[in-house]
Formats: sequence, C-alpha cells, structure tokens
Amino acid sequence: MAKSLRSKWKRKMRAEKRKKNAPKELARLKTVLAKGKADVLMEDVKDIATVVTAEKAKEKPITETNAAEGDSSKMDTDAQRNKKSHLDQHGQYPVWMHQRQKKKLRNQRSKKGKPKNQKGLAW
Repeated sequence: MAKSLRSKWKRKMRAEKRKKNAPKELARLKTVLAKGKADVLMEDVKDIATVVTAEKAKEKPITETNAAEGDSSKMDTDAQRNKKSHLDQHGQYPVWMHQRQKKKLRNQRSKKGKPKNQKGLAW
C-alpha cells in the first residue's frame, strides 16, 4: 500500500520536520547530559535507552554478529542481485520496485534478443 500521493507527501513532510527539529533535539540532549551526573536522571533514561559509561563506550564492543561473521558487514542478498536488471538469482524483482519499472526492464530485456528487421528484399 502506501504509494498514494497523500502518503508520499506526508512522509516527505515528516522527514522535513525531522530535519528541522534535529538541531533542537540535539541541543536539548546535550544540555540534559551536561547537567546530569544525577542518578535520578539516569534512572529515567534507562527505560528509554541503554546507559553506558564513557570508558565502556570508548572500548570497541564485540557483538555476536561481528564475532560470527568476521567483520563482514555486506549483506548476502546484494551479491545475488544483478545490478543492471535488478533481478535476483530466481528471476524476481525487488519488492520495492514499482510495476511500471518492472515492465520497462522486461521490455528492455526482450528487445535485446530479437534481431532487427532488415529492409530490402526478403528472398
């Protein structure tokens, strides 16, 4: 769903509002953190976010995914999709692609295989 003009406009305006309010939110967060060596404030924040001390934040965290993958941050699906035609190994287009785009790419693929009609005598 969510392909109507109204929903696109609303998403666009929400993004603009986030851009506009981002500096204010950052300034407010900095003032709260600058004030707050108080444990009461940190107790309130713990419900929303994970509170980490500065020493722990400077250390490089080892997560389960980094240890298992060996620092490979590329997804598996990117390597299995053709960059030009956007088809995956099963011949499927991505779910985000519009039907008109799919039709256009299909037509481009079918035109490549057909030879052009030669003008002139056909005997």
